[in-house]
Amino acid sequence: MIKKILRFLWKAMLWFFGLSILSVIIFKFVPVPFTPLMITRAIDQKLDGQEMTSSHDWVPIEEISTNMQKAVIASEDGNFLTHNGFDFDAIKKAMENNEKGKKLKGGSTISQQTAKNVFLWQGRSYLRKGLEAYFTVLIELIWGKERIMEVYLNSIEMGTGVYGVEAAAKHWYGKTAANLSKREAAGIAAILPNPRKFKASNSSSYIERRKGRIVKHMGYVGKLEY
Repeated sequence: MIKKILRFLWKAMLWFFGLSILSVIIFKFVPVPFTPLMITRAIDQKLDGQEMTSSHDWVPIEEISTNMQKAVIASEDGNFLTHNGFDFDAIKKAMENNEKGKKLKGGSTISQQTAKNVFLWQGRSYLRKGLEAYFTVLIELIWGKERIMEVYLNSIEMGTGVYGVEAAAKHWYGKTAANLSKREAAGIAAILPNPRKFKASNSSSYIERRKGRIVKHMGYVGKLEY
């Protein structure tokens, strides 16, 4: 009986590793059509009796302004271009701040956020964090930085029912992602901690201050060399 259980678990692990690696390889070349979060949001809207709305337009990274790429690096992951998927200094600092009772802030990199958004469910648990680390290693090894940035900017939530930078640029500024100015890109990056609460245009004073800080830090990012 025990041998059968062990054999089943072994086969299940092999299937998991095989399918997970295959999915990462596929999405290295194929646009991600939807994410678990998009499905969750659609179900929530349906259960609340709301009309299911979702705007998601995939564009290659060549059609995304470098301003937008620099804005998310400046706001979300300053060491994105140099780390291997995990920023241990940022994680340590976040843990120290949380222990001191300061405002809770995570230390997740863009790579970790991308792994979570594309392959996993929302929420916090040791299992999900472990799987997030696993997929982060895979995409760093198989995709590389440029593809991670491309998938990240095409997949994350950037407003209510708005996913990806192309849809966000049209929603907030009436233009394409390729034509975003520094201030506009900073506006989208500024709302990422809570894109359903904040507005990238006609923003609150809090978001306006965040925009200014992000624009300033964009100057420190330098040339994008993926």
